[in-house]
Amino acid sequence: MKDGFIKVAAGTPAIRVADCTYNAACIIALAREADAAGVRLLVLPELCITGYTCGDLFLQQTLLSGALSALARILEETAELDLLLLPGLPFPFGSKLYNCAAVCHKGKLLGLVPKTHIPNYGEFYERRHFASGAGLCETAAPFGYAVPLSANQLFACRALPAFTFGVEICEDLWVPDAPSSLLCREGAAVIANLSASDEVIGKAEYRRLLVCTQSGRLVCGYLYADAGEGESTTDMVFSGHSLIAQNGALLAEHAPFSQGLCIAEFDVLCLASERRRMTTYPQRQGGCQTVFFDMELRPCALSCRVSASPFVPEGDAERAERCELILRMQATGLATRMQATHCAQAVIGVSGGLDSTLALLVAARTLDLLSLPRKNLVAVTMPCFGTTRRTRTNAHRLAQALGATLREIDITAAVAQHFKDIGHDPALHDTTFENCQARERTQVLMDIANQVNGLVIGTGDLSELALGWATYNGDHMSMYGVNASVPKTLVRHLVRYAADIAEDALRTTLLDVLDTPVSPELLPAKDGEISQVTEDLVGPYALHDFFLYHMLRFGYMPSKIYRIAKITFEGEYEAQTIYRWLSTFVHRFFRQQFKRSCLPDGPKVGSVAVSPRGDLRMPSDASDALWKEDLAAIRKKEGWD
Repeated sequence: MKDGFIKVAAGTPAIRVADCTYNAACIIALAREADAAGVRLLVLPELCITGYTCGDLFLQQTLLSGALSALARILEETAELDLLLLPGLPFPFGSKLYNCAAVCHKGKLLGLVPKTHIPNYGEFYERRHFASGAGLCETAAPFGYAVPLSANQLFACRALPAFTFGVEICEDLWVPDAPSSLLCREGAAVIANLSASDEVIGKAEYRRLLVCTQSGRLVCGYLYADAGEGESTTDMVFSGHSLIAQNGALLAEHAPFSQGLCIAEFDVLCLASERRRMTTYPQRQGGCQTVFFDMELRPCALSCRVSASPFVPEGDAERAERCELILRMQATGLATRMQATHCAQAVIGVSGGLDSTLALLVAARTLDLLSLPRKNLVAVTMPCFGTTRRTRTNAHRLAQALGATLREIDITAAVAQHFKDIGHDPALHDTTFENCQARERTQVLMDIANQVNGLVIGTGDLSELALGWATYNGDHMSMYGVNASVPKTLVRHLVRYAADIAEDALRTTLLDVLDTPVSPELLPAKDGEISQVTEDLVGPYALHDFFLYHMLRFGYMPSKIYRIAKITFEGEYEAQTIYRWLSTFVHRFFRQQFKRSCLPDGPKVGSVAVSPRGDLRMPSDASDALWKEDLAAIRKKEGWD
């Protein structure tokens, strides 16, 4: 439960219809297996103590008494487990019978949650036996102590309040006004669903979509435990199709017709952060009672894979679809800006590197959208001290293949004159040496834009902006930044996609651009080769994009980012390497906010962006002391001090 991670499971025991003693033994065995795996919340199917398909046997006192005795045995034999266990059983109260979830923990019954929506259509006839728990707010004492009997109750961990869960049962999820909507509004971060959903053609796909959608709509973790082996097949077949989803994403799934445990981890602190970010998420109105429980906060071993490239879809088809959409969004944004400013030409500084290549591709699409000739795309290459033959050639070839107007302006003499003007020794290859070139290039582009009544298109990407890897009032500045919300790891895939759909000449050049080391080329080349590799200076973009995503998207602390990064990049980067570049990221992110505070406009294409007008309203002089304290704690824990 460290860092807010809770290991959860949906379990499907093999049962015998109406054999409560046998079923209790199977449930106990499954609970022990779950506990051994580190599970803290285990949800079981609807009516699993008796079996869902008992029919009119639910009217027999023998079955009802047997179910209660079985629950007592389950409580007794799981008392040593620090595990929340949720089996289902029929529970008589007053003159009614309720289909209930029993919330059990360390040998105690915490509460009974009745099913609200009782289906009575098609193959279901539950109203023949069960009453709805809607509006029920009673106290029961099946084992000599009082417990709530209500659908409107939450169960909250005292040591980790973000770990609060509610319960609904099968049909409750399938109705327009699901109880989980109320439960989440009142504070539940996790919904446990005990289900007996029979299998018919097409239902598995719909069930999966329903669970994922509900978890996304409610910003919650959703555990769906389905009945399976042992249920009667007189009229229905149950497959044990259990599902675990969080905030719209499927974390784990038991394929239909499988049994046992389906295990994943919820991040309840992440869910809490996401809800705080969504100012439209409703406030509590006091519609539920809360039952508290005590649970030791033990470390949670993470089994769910975290993507090493969170900005990039993993499947080829999805990646291609995403790339096409992003290119269209970038081109549409630029087209709208060109129309609004009455500019018919786009001016881009082309270096032969990844970012300027992407901007050039986007601008070409934009002119096509506006039915303007490609010659209106002015591609300006500005060689200087560090320009290599390879990048210069690629810049020329790109412009030619796209039908752009190529202009080459050698800025070497202009920069040398500037060195004389300010009294800088050109042999001193410091920050001034580098930034003079970047600012001279920006001046050239701005003046050309004035000449042709054009718009200077910015090429800097999201990763560079997050790190402040841009020359202030140099490449930092443009009239519209088309790449401003595209991280470096995604830039590479966008250019790769463009290569895949391009004609031969353009494809060959794009592939060579992809193969060229990322560099600003501001230091003199060595033997005609690039001497300045960006990732050697600021760190791998794969790591920085990972840090950026989890810090801005979910508000993770550095220690939490470090923890998941170690697992994600195991075998690729050592722990100290990850720590080094994470420290660099935090330092630069805070120190370079002043550059982001005056960024040009640019289209947002993903869930993470740093625009000062949109996603990141951050003071430029904010202190990073708390973040560095957390980083220092990592060093101490790892024994590096």
